[in-house]
Amino acid sequence: MIQELLARSPVLGEYAGAPVVVACSGGADSVALLALAMHAGAAAVAVHVDHGLRVDSALDFACVQEAAARLGGGHAMLRTIAVCDGANVEARARDARYRELEGARAALDARAVLVAHTMDDQAETVLLGVLRGSAAAGLGGMPVRRGSIVRPLLGVRRSETAALCAQLGLRTVVDPMNAHTRFQRAWLRHELLPSLSARAERDLVPVLARQADVLRSESDYLDAEAQRALQAAGDPPRARSLAALDPVIARRAVRIVCGSPPVSLAHVDAVLDVVRGARLAHELPGGRTVRRRGGCLVIE
Repeated sequence: MIQELLARSPVLGEYAGAPVVVACSGGADSVALLALAMHAGAAAVAVHVDHGLRVDSALDFACVQEAAARLGGGHAMLRTIAVCDGANVEARARDARYRELEGARAALDARAVLVAHTMDDQAETVLLGVLRGSAAAGLGGMPVRRGSIVRPLLGVRRSETAALCAQLGLRTVVDPMNAHTRFQRAWLRHELLPSLSARAERDLVPVLARQADVLRSESDYLDAEAQRALQAAGDPPRARSLAALDPVIARRAVRIVCGSPPVSLAHVDAVLDVVRGARLAHELPGGRTVRRRGGCLVIE
């Protein structure tokens, strides 16, 4: 089974002999990823981030340590953070976790942070994008690579990671928070996606994952076109050049110019009004203002 899953996770072969951080919660997905990374020859360090949201969370790290040891002397590292329960706890915990993982990667001089998102996670992400009204970029789901973050298991099902752990005799933990349907992703996982699949009379996970692949590749192409248009428009970009672009490319160019944090479609359209001279200026999130100056679009 290991060789079959490695064949569907070809990116792991790029890290043979290289130091990598494996984000390891102790769940079946991340423990399976640790096993596959080590079988691929990577010098894997399992990094467990404890968010402090459960009183028994220390048991999760013990499971990670046990798995790393059983897989052949792999090293495990614990990083502890404090995330308070409450509004947007999922997003806040995720952001804090990625900061800690990147810190571990830098400290270890590792080439990448491997995270264990599966095809099932990808399908859930697409549905989350639908609910949030995301454009093509959001509906394209998660890429295999984004900066130092690498997701080798997007072609692997959640049931297969559990089967691999069972085959290898690796103990895993189940985070009870994943069953709480008050969290949007858990609700999608346990209620909405099974209901949609039952109604469609087929497994929608691979369907949604294929859709994500198509939309992401198209989105990447349009982003590249927007980048080329911006280069031709100058730095800062000339408003007249932006106004002459096809609206699809113009919106993407504006998103690139606006940078982080990502802006909504309403902000993009307002900036395009500034480009066309329909308004003098527009305020963006983060205390920034967009205006025309000397025929160019500038952000202050």
